[in-house]
Amino acid sequence: MIKASRNYRSSERRGAVMVEFAICAPVFILVVLAMFEFSWLNVVRHTADNAAYEAARVAMVPGATAAEAIAEAERIMSVVGARGTQVTVDPPNLGPDSTEVTVSVVIPVDDNALVTPKFTGGRQIESSSTLRTERVETR
Repeated sequence: MIKASRNYRSSERRGAVMVEFAICAPVFILVVLAMFEFSWLNVVRHTADNAAYEAARVAMVPGATAAEAIAEAERIMSVVGARGTQVTVDPPNLGPDSTEVTVSVVIPVDDNALVTPKFTGGRQIESSSTLRTERVETR
């Protein structure tokens, strides 16, 4: 039986390692970038959920205005640096007869994606929260 010398094996293996790396590295980098992208969008989505809820809590108390709720939602979204945030309050004029308030937060994914903004195709992250107001019903 003839044994191959150690130097012969390592020189052959070095070429195989380079080929394996050239094939696997782009796939690995793509998976890592996708993990970052989806993690970031998940942070933005959860922050939008929280912003809608907290803004609805601000708007539900007597004397609160829609502008205060919008300012609260935008303040919370600015913590994560979300761009292009659109906040709406329904009803826009909160009066003593308002029984519910709904705050909606819409964030364009194109403006907030880290790696793939051109692949999101105009998608949006939408979140809303509806709460009963604390106003006294008038009869």
